Amino acid sequence: MPAIGLLGDVMLGRGVADALREVPPEELWSEELRSLCASLDLVVCNLECCISERGERTRRIAGKPFFFRGPPAAVRALQAIGVRAVSLANNHALDYEADALEDTLGLLRRSGVAAAGAGGGSEEARCGTIVEAGERWIGLICLSDHPAEYAAVADAPGIAYADMREGVPEWVRSELAWLRRQCDLVIAFPHWGPNMAAAPARWQRRAAAALQEAGADLVAGHSAHVFHGVEWADRGPVLFDLGDALDDYRVDPDLRNDLGVLAIWRPGAGQDELELVALRLQFCQTELAHGADADWIAARLDRACEELGSRAVRIDEGRFRIA
Repeated sequence: MPAIGLLGDVMLGRGVADALREVPPEELWSEELRSLCASLDLVVCNLECCISERGERTRRIAGKPFFFRGPPAAVRALQAIGVRAVSLANNHALDYEADALEDTLGLLRRSGVAAAGAGGGSEEARCGTIVEAGERWIGLICLSDHPAEYAAVADAPGIAYADMREGVPEWVRSELAWLRRQCDLVIAFPHWGPNMAAAPARWQRRAAAALQEAGADLVAGHSAHVFHGVEWADRGPVLFDLGDALDDYRVDPDLRNDLGVLAIWRPGAGQDELELVALRLQFCQTELAHGADADWIAARLDRACEELGSRAVRIDEGRFRIA
């Protein structure tokens, strides 16, 4: 059975881009974390920036405060932890407009990193991607509920936009059905909901159920910058938000967006199917969480999972089996 790692937002612009000018790309991750990721068959993340040296800041969104663009070396930071598939369906893929998005897609493709969730038009942006993990073929569909201003249209580049508050759009269902026919397993990877929300909204729970009904074996979301609990559905687990994995963001002392999780999904492994590994995000560098940080994550997971009908069983200092 494959071991698939899932990370939330990986932001390689701004301060992280500055760090990449000073240190080798692999040093954005601790050696301990790189070693763990090397043991996995596949790592997937949300790439919360474009990667380019071109483009101008977008004017599509009045008053937009943050613009994230990483240098070409950022691709090697992804490769350092075994990332072989990324989502570009988010609110930063078009921060530096179409030229930068085009560069991002090209750099990832030439580096052997599959991308989904953005493209040169709506048809390309909405296409899932298929990657190999162990001896299984994994389908990945990526979509974002914001911003509408970044949505790809028939003849213009952008992201796979899908507002799921009133239901899952038909194109999402169709793409999931296609991936279901082609692949052994299918992951739905939505960028959804507001920043700093500590728990999933009711509409997210309804949408997750609809995504699994349409063919997703696992739903893993991101966007809130803080991790949520896990819900078990008939088809498989729902991780409503994976939180952040690498950034230079200001830390909220109560919500602790500097603490995150790496989810390890082992489909078909029974009680060991889903494991969460505690992460600590320092400024532009991420490591495994230990001590008081791991304890904080344990307490947070206990509460968050209980609210969703699951349990986080602590099997090591910073490792949790979801039951």
